[in-house]
Amino acid sequence: MTLQQIYDLAIDMGKKADPRGEKAVDEYLKRAKKDYQELPEKKKKYFDKESLSNPYSDTRILYGDLKTEVKKILVGIDADASEVLLADSLNAKGKKIDVVIGHHPIGISLVALHDVMDLQVDTYAQVGVPLNVMDALIKEKSDTVKRKIHPSNHNQMVDTARLLNIPLINLHTVWDNLGDQFIKSYLSKKTFDTVGEIVDYLMEIPEYQEATKGKNGPLIVSGSEKSRAGKIAVFFTGGTNPSKEAYMEFAKAGIGTLIDMHIPEEGLTELKKLHVNVINAGHMASDSIGANLFLDQLEKKGIEIIPCSGLIRIRRTK
Repeated sequence: MTLQQIYDLAIDMGKKADPRGEKAVDEYLKRAKKDYQELPEKKKKYFDKESLSNPYSDTRILYGDLKTEVKKILVGIDADASEVLLADSLNAKGKKIDVVIGHHPIGISLVALHDVMDLQVDTYAQVGVPLNVMDALIKEKSDTVKRKIHPSNHNQMVDTARLLNIPLINLHTVWDNLGDQFIKSYLSKKTFDTVGEIVDYLMEIPEYQEATKGKNGPLIVSGSEKSRAGKIAVFFTGGTNPSKEAYMEFAKAGIGTLIDMHIPEEGLTELKKLHVNVINAGHMASDSIGANLFLDQLEKKGIEIIPCSGLIRIRRTK
């Protein structure tokens, strides 16, 4: 496969797993094209044209020739300058790594992270949070995220890849979509009376088993094993966590148990007050689920995967 083909496969899989549905994603892209067409010419030259075909602002090829033939990849949940240097060091030892792929945003994927948060408006509406309320809250939080990231030295890692001539890709929301879809489908196969029953079922997933061996498995952070589960909601995608005000809306929507990768303390404090159970499924393990579903497809095409930087590599296909 080429660098371009790997990227195209990622976008395609991310769209198919998008909680909004493919039709809604296509409508999103149509609106992006309309916005571009209505821009004055002097602004069009600064427009991110990649966003006309890729609905995920936090997923990009950051450096590399699109025609590069790829046979071996170094893959991690985080891929910054350290992983690029690691790839260069491994290459010096004859490993012949063709590209580094990371999950968490860097470069332009980081400074554009706020753009993908709109996905949360629709996903939270699916569990009963009013669209207009979530739209306002996400807009407020995305503006905060934008301001926070804006002064960062976001291209530091990309510059390292460029100077060492090592292709670098960042796949964020596409992997989160895959993990989100997997967990929702998995949980839909059973009914749960208590929070402890949910955790027990999650613990049948290999990524969580491996994480637990390292004392980093699923954790009940609000409620207890014997707490009644009630209505269950899973949120594994949408860029980053919403505001504490958004979490308060979950209780109003009747959510009894929230399953997230991780949750900020201020949000957890509010949910405890509202008696909403919260399961932190685990960050690295949960991210690894989406990553593995994608990497399985690459291995089918003959690409060798070298896991690093927090990736718990589990194969679901032979």
